[in-house]
Amino acid sequence: MDSNPTVPIGLSTASVWPRPAAHAFQLAAELGYDGVEVMVWADPISQDVGALDRLAQRYGVPVLAVHSPCLLITQRVWSPDPVDRLRRSVVVARQLSARTVVVHPPFRWQRRYAEGFADLVGELEADGDVEVAVENMFPVRPLGRDRAVRVSAFRPSIDPTDVGFAHYTLDLSHTAAAGVDALELAKRMGGGLTHVHLADGSGAAKDEHLVPGRGNQPCAQVCEALVRDGFAGQVVLEVNTRRARGADERAEMLAEALLFARLHLRPGR
Repeated sequence: MDSNPTVPIGLSTASVWPRPAAHAFQLAAELGYDGVEVMVWADPISQDVGALDRLAQRYGVPVLAVHSPCLLITQRVWSPDPVDRLRRSVVVARQLSARTVVVHPPFRWQRRYAEGFADLVGELEADGDVEVAVENMFPVRPLGRDRAVRVSAFRPSIDPTDVGFAHYTLDLSHTAAAGVDALELAKRMGGGLTHVHLADGSGAAKDEHLVPGRGNQPCAQVCEALVRDGFAGQVVLEVNTRRARGADERAEMLAEALLFARLHLRPGR
């Protein structure tokens, strides 16, 4: 299918943590990424739409997506109310001309948020200018429990296709941690699959975000299937570089990740 357009490949600002978001814009420009996904968290720049817009203009790297602050460590970023956080994420995406907001399913203890979550997502997508892409997650081991005991922290489950949404984010590090077949999950997401977090995992019961090709996930097959099926969304590298021994090794890891994505997302492959 040589007529397929090239899939945009972005760099998540989470990939440079603990460095600030500005470093991700710089690396994305230097390495040749098509844009960035902004993970909104404690970094003040990630919360500041004006600062993000200036970085995008300075480096010539657009913001492709905004990851809503829905991690455990970001429960008070912008607002303690998860509804407000998601609404603001959509507003920021519009201001930055980003097409996608990535969001996790509600935590189990967010009962009121969970009860209205599907309707809220539908409402926020009503204008059609921003896609709210709900991400697949993975179970966790409760503190003090047997290592074999794993439970979902999300309501109703780790799999957003159990509810059904218009748009999904497929995260391959999360499929590894969950022991889920990534290709089958992509099929269940179907035409709603609009955003991919490309990373790898070994199958360990933790979220590893390895460079694609360094784990056991079908990263290449997923990418090739996207092209074959005429995928019109975005692919974002969300890679853990915390153990990089300095800036050069971090850049090498992210260059390797980009090369992997370019190779396997090449039209006509």
